Parts: sequence; C-alpha cells; structure tokens
Amino acid sequence: MKPLQSVAMGLLVVALTARVHGYDALPDAAGWVLVLLGIRRLALSLALGVLAAAALVVSLVVWWPSVQEALDGLHPSLWWAANVPQLAACTLLCRELGDRARSAGDGRATAWLRTATVLVGASALAPVVAFSTDASDDVLAAVYAAAAGVVLLLIVLLFSYAARPWAGARSAEPVARSVSGS
Repeated sequence: MKPLQSVAMGLLVVALTARVHGYDALPDAAGWVLVLLGIRRLALSLALGVLAAAALVVSLVVWWPSVQEALDGLHPSLWWAANVPQLAACTLLCRELGDRARSAGDGRATAWLRTATVLVGASALAPVVAFSTDASDDVLAAVYAAAAGVVLLLIVLLFSYAARPWAGARSAEPVARSVSGS
C-alpha cells in the first residue's frame, strides 16, 4: 500500500461508524494507526505525528459507550474539543502535502490541497462560531454535515494523489525484457 493510501484509508476508517451495542466496530484508533504509518513512511513533520498520536489517544478514550454518554449529556462543545487533535492533524496534513506538491511543481494538486487546508480549518472553527451564538440544533447539524463533506473531499484527494512521486509513490521498476536471438 502506498503511504498516502494508508493515510486515506485511515481517515476513511475514522469517518465511518458502525455501532454494535454502543461500540464502534470500526474503531477510529485503527484508522489513526494507519494514518500514523503513512505519515511515518512519508517522513512528514514531527508536529503532524504528535497531532495524529493525540487523535489516536482521544479516539481510544471516546470509543467507550460510557464516555460517549457522558459527553452527550454535557455541552456539545465537548465533542468538538475532543475532535480538536483530529482537526488540527488534518489541517496540517493538507498544508504539508500542499507544500510537497508545490515543491514538485504539481500546480493542480497544490491548489486542491491549499483549498482543502482552508476548508478543514474553516470546518474546525465553524462549530465555535455556532456555539458562541447559541445556534439551533439545525445550524449545528448543517455545520457537521459540511464538515463531513470536507473530510470526504480530503479522503478523495489523498487517494487521487497517492500515485504521485511527491506523495511517496515509488517509480515503477523497469521490466526486464528477454531478447530472443532466433
């Protein structure tokens, strides 16, 4: 698996939820392990690794139904706070990959990854604005739906760019050809 595919697959696991008796059968922690493996293979920044590791630790804590129930019973901003490492990791990931694409002269990828950086950052801050204005549940639902769309965009971009040399893809090995002299 290419490094960026590992990151994309990890974020896909994080994005999907399959509840069984209150537990997520697709634990986000498994997704963050894949993200960390991809980040390591790509030799991205230590800061990104720390943020992804923090997201992994938080996902382990909130995987338990009793923790989820406690967070549900309190203010919705606590769920947002629990997602801050995840949001920060995704924002920094987009920025670092955008820098790599720019260095490689991949203008289209640079533009998309910069756009994703802004969208992930905006989707991270939008709930804060909604909480500060005592927005209705419908507004918060719309904010979270838009954030889910941004995560989907990021996953599609990561899979799309996984084969690019700047994304850690190895160049194809030359195929040995046999020469028949008959």
